[in-house]
Amino acid sequence: MQAHSYSYAVASNPVFYENSPLHVLFAGESQTKSGHAVGPKIYDYYLLHFVESGKGIFRTEQHTYQLKKNDFFLIHPGQLVSYTSDEEEPWRYRWSAFTGHHTEQVVQEAGLRVHQPVFHAADQSPIPGYLEQMQLAFYSRKSSSHLSALGYLYLIMGEASNYLSDWTDPSGADSQIRRTVKQMVQYMSTQYAHPVSIEQMSEGLGYNRAYLSRIFKKETGISPVTYLLKLRIDKSRQLLRERPELSVEQVAASVGLTDALYFSRQFKRFCGQSPTEYRSKVKQYPQS
Repeated sequence: MQAHSYSYAVASNPVFYENSPLHVLFAGESQTKSGHAVGPKIYDYYLLHFVESGKGIFRTEQHTYQLKKNDFFLIHPGQLVSYTSDEEEPWRYRWSAFTGHHTEQVVQEAGLRVHQPVFHAADQSPIPGYLEQMQLAFYSRKSSSHLSALGYLYLIMGEASNYLSDWTDPSGADSQIRRTVKQMVQYMSTQYAHPVSIEQMSEGLGYNRAYLSRIFKKETGISPVTYLLKLRIDKSRQLLRERPELSVEQVAASVGLTDALYFSRQFKRFCGQSPTEYRSKVKQYPQS
């Protein structure tokens, strides 16, 4: 049996947890001893581990998992679990604990369900590096380390989502099209204030414009160009109502249309009146 030097280190968040939406409690690392066992026990927070080397067994109330290098496992609060290091090749892992009323949503979005709390990451995964940086941030004892740790936690959840999305959400042609259309809607909803084009969106999403236009119209009934323009006009109507101090040119620029004349023409096309007429009517009839 190969001898392994036991080591253990943990760093706590210097910022006290006070019912925040998402809060990292601590981060640590350990080279375990042969046969080192934890549990069966229940935690009242989420506890994730990343296996850097060696092997071990992770048991939940539903399953038993044989884990090895580059495996990731997440313990959900309230679940009776145990995990044991291999006798011959005891594992070395890094871990982090987190809590807060927003955590379940984050974990669900990452695809780490109670019935599937593990995944195998590729070689050179950035996850152990994120965990190490989280631990080092806590060692610094700076209040800013709280925010740094949240950033690393989101990066870890993003990596988990990348690994799990292919099979937690079936990747058939129809579901892929729906996801792509949702990405298009999200892109336009967040970028409408900038002078972006459908070409730029297509490039950003990594698809051909003709393909995106075809699937978007099939799913929504209108083209991406029309959707984006309608979105901009709807936002401009809100500004015309709520920000009377803004000029028509400023409203147009605020919705990503730098040509005020083009904006006015399109506004009249959608609303049946010019921006100035619309604003005047709103002043006269506030309930409109």
